[in-house]
Amino acid sequence: MRGILTGQRYVDDILRPHVGPFLNGLPGAIFQQDNAHSHTARVAQDFLRHFQALPWPARSPDLSLVEHVWDQLKRQMPSCHSVHDLELDVQDLWAHLSQDNIRYLINSMPDRGAACIAAGGGPTRY
Repeated sequence: MRGILTGQRYVDDILRPHVGPFLNGLPGAIFQQDNAHSHTARVAQDFLRHFQALPWPARSPDLSLVEHVWDQLKRQMPSCHSVHDLELDVQDLWAHLSQDNIRYLINSMPDRGAACIAAGGGPTRY
């Protein structure tokens, strides 16, 4: 997305057209997001009242697997000279993510959860 992601823009451009329909198609699904300002905005919280959402632990980004995936992508990013090149490179890297690495991250969730509990919600080695 280009520009600033406000709470209203988050609802209009992401939640309403994409997340809502996706969750409506998955009975019993639980949605989780982090505490970004656009996510915690009243307008976003009002929209999400129609869905089951899991609260985000205030100090526990270790539990977000996608953050680790973004970190891997960032480390692989070549230097880009335009927004267009950046978009193409990100799409290419995303399309070629190692599924073994994704499985490893998923399988590490029990250990991540235990480490987070042991750290009292604070940082872990993950």
